[in-house]
Amino acid sequence: MELLALGVPAVVVLLGDPPFAWSLAAGLLACAALPLRHRSPLLALIGVLPGLAGGLGWAPALVALFAMGRRARTFVAVAPWLLLPVVAAVGPVFATQALRWQQGVLTVGYVVINVVAPVVVGLLVATRARLVRSLVELDQARESVVAARSEAARAEERARVGREIHDAVGHHITLIAVGAAALAASTREEHTRTAAEQLRALAKRSLGEVRAALGLAGGPVQDTEGADVGDVGRLVADWRAAGLAVELRFDPGRTRACPLVGRAAYRVVQESLTNAARHSPGAPVRVEITRTADRLDVRVGNGPSTGRRDPAGGEPRGGGTGLVGLAERVDSVGGRFRAGPRRDGGFTVEARFPTEALPVSTHEGRPHEATSDGGVAAAHAAG
Repeated sequence: MELLALGVPAVVVLLGDPPFAWSLAAGLLACAALPLRHRSPLLALIGVLPGLAGGLGWAPALVALFAMGRRARTFVAVAPWLLLPVVAAVGPVFATQALRWQQGVLTVGYVVINVVAPVVVGLLVATRARLVRSLVELDQARESVVAARSEAARAEERARVGREIHDAVGHHITLIAVGAAALAASTREEHTRTAAEQLRALAKRSLGEVRAALGLAGGPVQDTEGADVGDVGRLVADWRAAGLAVELRFDPGRTRACPLVGRAAYRVVQESLTNAARHSPGAPVRVEITRTADRLDVRVGNGPSTGRRDPAGGEPRGGGTGLVGLAERVDSVGGRFRAGPRRDGGFTVEARFPTEALPVSTHEGRPHEATSDGGVAAAHAAG
């Protein structure tokens, strides 16, 4: 391409009829100045001015003017410099020939057209190149957005699965641990007690591993098919069979709600009982579920721990998603959530739901009410 840009103008200069004795040398000098257009099109334009004055520099001038148009952002930015080639081309003509005013106007018009045309073409080519680059960048940005949305959808699904595992699997593992502790405390056979304590230790270790694996699975809760508030009675019966002292005030026939609200209320009770068994072993638990005309209230409170040591040894450690997950789940259906310690050392979890789930946009960004000030409260918050 560079060879053509230099060779074709040089051939045109050599084949031209020089009007002055110095025209051929000036034209070849103009061709030699063309490589300067890569560093500064203005310098290349100045280099071709002698060739224009000699009458043989139009071919290299077109190349220099096109390069100036390619490098310019707007025509206004280069318009003042175009006076140089116009003056260089028409000056010798007016100096050596006696032209009528009509001929002078036509000569100037012809020169202006020949000077402006390559600059405009260069501007159009540069604009097209910028548009093509913009379209490529737009396509890349669109692909990035699609990839980000896809990754967000996968992350949301992983979060949903992780939360469900935390709610369901963690609940059943805790039931196993509590049942093993009750068996160890009630049996008189040493080998049975040892086996029960080993079973509880394994359950505790499994629960810790599950919570550690799901530690990063945060995110908004998505409701799926599953248990409803009407299944709370069976949930409490399971905990009672495992040895947890639970008092239930609940009328299944008078606490019906929409599936989303019922699912969330069930999860509140499930997670609260799990936390009570883990963090306040031996403490009695009271579950109350009531409904008015426009809301469903859930309250789970437990007394202070009886001080019975964990057979697995050490303090219970939560995965950090229990109460946070409950707050998100309650908020996702338009409810309000509150959890905190009591003065007597116990802990209370309260949730208030509308009987019909509200759209997310009506309550998005509403703060949750949750407190934690150490001791049993901090242990609950960790779960």
